[in-house]
Amino acid sequence: MNILTIENLTKTYGEKVLFQDASFGMDENDKIGIIGVNGTGKSTFLKVIAGLDQPDAGRVAINRDVRVTFLAQNPQYEPDITVLRGVFQSGGPELQVVSAYMEAEEALQQQPDDEARQAEVLRLSQEMDRLQAWTLVSDAKSVLSRLGIADFTQSMGQLSGGQRKRVALASALIIPSELLILDEPTNHIDNDSVAWLETYLQKRRGALLLITHDRYFLDRVCNVMLELDHGRLFRYEANYSRFLELKSEREEREAASEQKRKNLLRTELAWIRRGAQARSTKQKARIERFEQLQAAGPESRNDHLDISVASTRLGRKIVEIEGLSKSIPDRVLIKELTYTAVPGDRVGIVGPNGSGKSTLLNMIAGRIEPDAGEIAIGQTVNLGYFTQEHQEMDGAQRVIEYVKEAAEVVTTADGSRITASQMLERFLFSSDMQWTPISKLSGGEKRRLYLLRVLMGAPNVLLLDEPTNDLDIQTLSVLEAYLDEFPGAVFVVSHDRYFLDRTVDKIMAFEGDGIVAVHVGDYSDYEERVQAGGNAKGATASSLRANGATPAASKAQGQPDTGGREVSRGEKLKFSYNEQREYDTIDATIEAAEQRLTSIAEDMEASASDAMRLQELMQAQQEAEAELERLMERWTYLNELAEKIEAGRHS
Repeated sequence: MNILTIENLTKTYGEKVLFQDASFGMDENDKIGIIGVNGTGKSTFLKVIAGLDQPDAGRVAINRDVRVTFLAQNPQYEPDITVLRGVFQSGGPELQVVSAYMEAEEALQQQPDDEARQAEVLRLSQEMDRLQAWTLVSDAKSVLSRLGIADFTQSMGQLSGGQRKRVALASALIIPSELLILDEPTNHIDNDSVAWLETYLQKRRGALLLITHDRYFLDRVCNVMLELDHGRLFRYEANYSRFLELKSEREEREAASEQKRKNLLRTELAWIRRGAQARSTKQKARIERFEQLQAAGPESRNDHLDISVASTRLGRKIVEIEGLSKSIPDRVLIKELTYTAVPGDRVGIVGPNGSGKSTLLNMIAGRIEPDAGEIAIGQTVNLGYFTQEHQEMDGAQRVIEYVKEAAEVVTTADGSRITASQMLERFLFSSDMQWTPISKLSGGEKRRLYLLRVLMGAPNVLLLDEPTNDLDIQTLSVLEAYLDEFPGAVFVVSHDRYFLDRTVDKIMAFEGDGIVAVHVGDYSDYEERVQAGGNAKGATASSLRANGATPAASKAQGQPDTGGREVSRGEKLKFSYNEQREYDTIDATIEAAEQRLTSIAEDMEASASDAMRLQELMQAQQEAEAELERLMERWTYLNELAEKIEAGRHS
């Protein structure tokens, strides 16, 4: 059933066209993800659909029986109400009745003998019965708990912006609706909450329209992708992975069409230059055709983000953490953490909201003092800190002035020197936008500008606190590529599982009671280890043999390799003396090699905070893996040869 139709929707912001003639329909089972570069108008698009903003042209037609719930990026609340009442502050009649009942009950507790208040509580209680709204209270508490909000009596004014966003998300999830619209629902929630939300939305009945830059989330939740690209809207019946393939095909078709247009243009241009006098109708028609071909050129595009800032030289001593401890009034955040960073370190920091991840980065940056222990920073370290908030930005300041405070000229990775204005253009800030006050930028554009400001300082150690919040997928992809080549150390706090898998090789996990454990591997490796109770080791060579699969066997086709020995026609194939001995002992040899790899993996886990020892173990692991692969190839050859010898005996 069609629940929503968008026809020729157009919206501009000053001279900038956000979207033009956008049209699409939405069915009751559609789960649609909207993507596009920051500043393309994604949030405005959602607001227009939700009826919170008006388009310049076009219309939004929503089925009369469809209830719409909208989660804004920055929800507003009365500061004095409790968290639980905040969930029911806005929404349909069910939520409004629950909110009124809670308010009346709070007032009655203050004046228990007031008969008028008693009557009001009774009336609202009966209304709760009629609307079957009692379960909403327990649902709200359950969802709040899953989103990391445990104190339901705390006032909204005491919450951080991220916590208020989670309260709003809880409200949106429990409101009965046929269309749920979410703007960046994964921002400000931890990894476990993101995974829970992902599962919740997969199972939820009803249509879903959302903006998120979490690529795993898009891939697993959405079945339709809408892309806003230079004012145009493209629809793909696909999840995120398939969308990438379809978008690539579309761009190839557009490139081929543009090449054909250029070829025709060259032909017409050659004719024009031959000096046609344009006296005849035919000649006039050719001139008009030339002008049409010129006008048909693609819109000038400057959408290739380029992060190529060079970093400064880094010495051997980088960041050395020794016996670090930190507490807040109600709990211990960090207890006796020791870690030594080395060049090329990629450390992902994960844990529940409020566990102390940002506090750790602030202590490394010298903004917060530890209670015990120390953090020693090397003399050559040039720290770049990309914080979660934007306090450093003055809304009245011009974009170019903000960047020039970091550097007037910067050296790029290839050694060339370019100005702040040129670097801004590489970060998709046109010459006009460079003189725009920062307050006029979208949230994502501010984050992109802030990232440029950090990188303009040519850091060799990066601290990234939730870099995926509000950055578009294109910027994230380029940042990931930049980190691939970045020679220094990186510490990153993130709830974006894709970003962590793509960029880190160690996980520093806040596991409660002040314990911060370091695990080797990316986030998926860590998650598997946690789910397996810490014993996940991955498939061993012996398990591959038991299933009849080996690395070499996957490559082998047809007859077995004979190790270079020539076998003449009529000669019976048999083992040599050395091959027979090797065949008899190969399984034991492989088992010993596997045990060595397991032992190295355990040593790496135990030595995760000792960077020098870890490097030695990683080298040993590579050598052990190469030896095991050689043994597996030999095992394949010997077993296939044994089978052929056995077959020859019965032929």
